[in-house]
Amino acid sequence: MYHTFSILFFLQKNKATLDGKAPIYARITVNGKRAQISIQRKVLVEKWDSTTGKLKGTSAESRTINSYIDSIRHKLQKLQERFIDEGKTVTALAIKNRYLGKDRVNKMLIEIFQEHNNKVNSLVGKDFAPGTAERYRTAKRHIQEYIQKEYNTDDIPVKDVNHKFITGFEYYLKTTRKCSHNTAIKYITNFKKIIRIAYANDWISKDPFFNWKAKLKTIDREFLSKEEIQVMVEKEFSIPRLELVKDIFIFSCFTGLAYADVKKLSKDDIVVGIDGKRWIKTKRSKTDTRSNIPILEIPKEIIRKYAEHLDVIDSDNLLPVLSNQKMNSYLKEIADSCGITKNLTFHLARHTFATTVTLTNGVPIESVSKMLGHKSLKTTQHYAKILDKKVSDDMATLREKFSSNPIATINKQTS
Repeated sequence: MYHTFSILFFLQKNKATLDGKAPIYARITVNGKRAQISIQRKVLVEKWDSTTGKLKGTSAESRTINSYIDSIRHKLQKLQERFIDEGKTVTALAIKNRYLGKDRVNKMLIEIFQEHNNKVNSLVGKDFAPGTAERYRTAKRHIQEYIQKEYNTDDIPVKDVNHKFITGFEYYLKTTRKCSHNTAIKYITNFKKIIRIAYANDWISKDPFFNWKAKLKTIDREFLSKEEIQVMVEKEFSIPRLELVKDIFIFSCFTGLAYADVKKLSKDDIVVGIDGKRWIKTKRSKTDTRSNIPILEIPKEIIRKYAEHLDVIDSDNLLPVLSNQKMNSYLKEIADSCGITKNLTFHLARHTFATTVTLTNGVPIESVSKMLGHKSLKTTQHYAKILDKKVSDDMATLREKFSSNPIATINKQTS
């Protein structure tokens, strides 16, 4: 709240020039605190009336200067009224800055995006995973290319981003960049964070995403069947790189670990669990959540197989993992050799763990979620599909119970 507001025009006599002219200033006072603005005019000191705050007389110069003073007074009064209407705190400095345009920061979109990405890059390994930083870099590059294509410039003011810009960017991603619906939505979500930063800093007056709504489409994720896993486990490769990649992939099928987590897995991550047996206890690179996984016999054998590998024996690495690009490339060769027609990628192993290895064998979804390192069951449900075979087996058990004494079974279930 404020209680006093006044505007005074005066001469800054100590800045008078040799010809006797001094600059005119406007002094804004709110609650006893002052801010001064030069109105970019000079007049002879002897012609100034300090009582009225105007030039004396009715000469052409006097009428012009006095009219200009009146217009500035009117603008400052209007600014004061606008601050009240906007519910903002009225101060002398705030009115001065608004009059001079200093409170309107014309921030550029790509500039804000880069500032954000620089912060993310500096926090990789602390608050962000490397993959997150890479997605923001890619999103920024797509925005830059879209601006260049649509606006023929390298950057635009963030205040120019509107609903049309957002929908145009979505169309660009799906057509020019050939992104799937979900991929496009994820890039726009990355971009949305940048706009929220601008809005929070008052660089824009409203959120252009307010009326933009989009949902990710549910995707039927592929996974290996029990038979396909068996074929791969039994397949032996004479080429060392293929044998290695096959083993690391199978390791992930039976642990549910994503590529980044297998890659960084260390010998210290193997601990004795609550049951007295060996467990993997590690934090996920993507979410920094804890994954606790009992080690089954197959992954245990794979760890033992590579214990003397050159990339393992003299390091803290648990397994000799190649780059993600090489792993996925070699998995195509492995799929062909095993007669698997599915698009075999390393991440498919994680889906396989959630479905074929765990849920199909009766492991509760809560336990699967814990092993996958998910924060909610909703996330786990994207990976874990209850297969028809599991439903069939469950219903067969129920059918058997009903066949002997259906009435007793029902009473038992409802009692």
